[in-house]
Amino acid sequence: MTNPKRYLVTAALPYANGLKHIGHLAGAYIPADIYARYLRAQKRDVVFVCGSDEHGTAIPIQATKEGTTPQAIIDKYHEAMKQDFEDLSICFDIYHRTSAPLHHETAQEFFTKLNDAGELEVKETEQYYDEEANTFLADRYIKGTCPNCGSDRAFGDQCETCGKSLSPEELINPVSTLSGKSPVKKKTSHWYLPLGKHEAFLKEWILEQHKDDWRTNVAGQCKGWIEGGLQSRAVTRDLDWGIKVPLAEGAGKVLYVWFDAPIGYISATKQWAIDNKKDWKPYWDDEDTKLVHFIGKDNIVFHCIIFPVMLKLHGNILPDNVPANEFLNLEGDKMSTSRNWKLDMRDYINDFVKKENGGGQMVDALRYYLTSIAPETKDSEFTWKGFQTAYRSELSDVFGNFVNRTFVLMHKLCEGKVPRLHTELLDDTDKTMIAAFANTKGEVQSALEYYHFRDGLFQVIELARKGNQYMQKKEPWIVAKKTATDPEAQKLIDNCIYICLQLCANLSIFINPFLPNTAAKMLHMMKVVEKMLDWENAGKTDLLKSGYSLRAPELLFRKMEDSEIELQIEKLKSGSTETKKMEPIKTLAGKPEIVYDDFAKLELKAGTVTACEKVAKADKLLKLEIDLGTEKRTIVSGIALHYKPEEMIGKQVVVVTNLASRKMKGIESQGMILTAEDADGRLQLLKPENMVMPGSSIS
Repeated sequence: MTNPKRYLVTAALPYANGLKHIGHLAGAYIPADIYARYLRAQKRDVVFVCGSDEHGTAIPIQATKEGTTPQAIIDKYHEAMKQDFEDLSICFDIYHRTSAPLHHETAQEFFTKLNDAGELEVKETEQYYDEEANTFLADRYIKGTCPNCGSDRAFGDQCETCGKSLSPEELINPVSTLSGKSPVKKKTSHWYLPLGKHEAFLKEWILEQHKDDWRTNVAGQCKGWIEGGLQSRAVTRDLDWGIKVPLAEGAGKVLYVWFDAPIGYISATKQWAIDNKKDWKPYWDDEDTKLVHFIGKDNIVFHCIIFPVMLKLHGNILPDNVPANEFLNLEGDKMSTSRNWKLDMRDYINDFVKKENGGGQMVDALRYYLTSIAPETKDSEFTWKGFQTAYRSELSDVFGNFVNRTFVLMHKLCEGKVPRLHTELLDDTDKTMIAAFANTKGEVQSALEYYHFRDGLFQVIELARKGNQYMQKKEPWIVAKKTATDPEAQKLIDNCIYICLQLCANLSIFINPFLPNTAAKMLHMMKVVEKMLDWENAGKTDLLKSGYSLRAPELLFRKMEDSEIELQIEKLKSGSTETKKMEPIKTLAGKPEIVYDDFAKLELKAGTVTACEKVAKADKLLKLEIDLGTEKRTIVSGIALHYKPEEMIGKQVVVVTNLASRKMKGIESQGMILTAEDADGRLQLLKPENMVMPGSSIS
């Protein structure tokens, strides 16, 4: 579609039964985020929607595992996933949820319209039933041997080894994952979507209209499904948890999660429109809207075949493109939650982003590496050594190094200001460098328009590499030695630094869709506003005006130690992850019961933090000086991953003052401050509701 009026960008709804790993991030969320940020820089009308997928059998099963309710499960993981996406700079316009009343209404209306139009059919079939668990089994809860590759890691919907889509009937020796017993067949009636009736439409729409613009892996999988003959798909389930079928004869049944989940894109758009006083309908009903779905390859059939049929029957627009990624493997093996062979987003956030001097730098480090190895047309692999190498040799040594050298030399040779450009002294090397600005704009723009995000990022880094080569060829630090004798020497320095500074400005625009935190830091150093990141400014050579003072250089990327990488490899091999804190939801049961006299032995007082610093060579420890009214105490506390030293100054805390002192990293700790862990695993200080006098007793 050329020149659409508006864009609707969707990222696959993550299932709210656990934390998500970096394979999900690489597959759908980072590519979608890059695309949405690019469209915003182009000043196009774009809405980027996502949300938690909160129905289906997996939710009550996870609730049983954690000894709680399905509602508690989706509430916990919805908030956790939403926070993880925010921490990794994913810029949704709305992150909704399918448990919302608005979504239930939208999905029920969708079902009713298709049913009333005669587009659904009711059939009685036999389905697998677990007699011990007393429940019909979702495809994912039937395990067996794959008929395609012989692996015993096959489920009723897909083989974990070869990736082939399956049905439960195709499995060899199927067993229930709930009880481990062989399931039986039991009769039940359900509503079905007869996909076979729409094969001609799908052939023409996918294999003809989109044969040249969809990725070959996406079109190829669709071709295989269509030519293999499409079967009717049930749109209802025998289940208590989910969206109730809005018909009297549908009592005890809910909408199948695969049917209700993609409708979540529509309900999310509705909620966004309500929140922003907009009209949602053009985004789903107007042919001048470009709809783009970002997903992983395991969702291709739903977004390219089933959901488009649903949209066509309901009268909505169809997706213009579905740039699905393949799988991201981890250190030589497929990522697996059940085998704990994974890197959860939360683990990376805890270990890198929330550490001192990490933050946005390390968010962008992950975004950079995952984009550079993106599995756009075939599976790729994340390795910790590869991550470190890409960070050091490309992101830091090429991009970061060029920006830092430019700012250092500007302050050293040009008094910290943008110098003049002396056009009469420009040579071919200068002109070639300047021409590269506009050339790179065209290359990056073309790559992003056609969803080649890896290539687009490569072009940005290549421009920074050319900048390093240009500076090395010009050697302004050598030319500076001639300023006393050569009247043109300073002008040559000015030209070099001017061009390098304009290159920095262009790099901030080009890198912004990929690494937004890096772009923001560059804006700060250049003392310019966010508007400069508008795409219309890319390629210009006068973004920073001559005579304008710029801030001192700041390193865009911190040093990455070998020990950090070695620790991650060891954690992966040992199965030790921070995200174990998320499972299960903690119960009140725990330590043995005590009597009041035991509790009364504790002396609790309110204290005020007057000084705080990090403990050397201890990632988790802070050294605090606490005013207790009549005395000051030094206390060492393991809260450094949750509070920065400067944040602690002036805070009131609760101190156990009669606890025997002990040495921690050579520091005598004279008590303990009390904290509590919230649902996200973050430590929160326990403190008086209002400020009290230091030393006040707490009982």
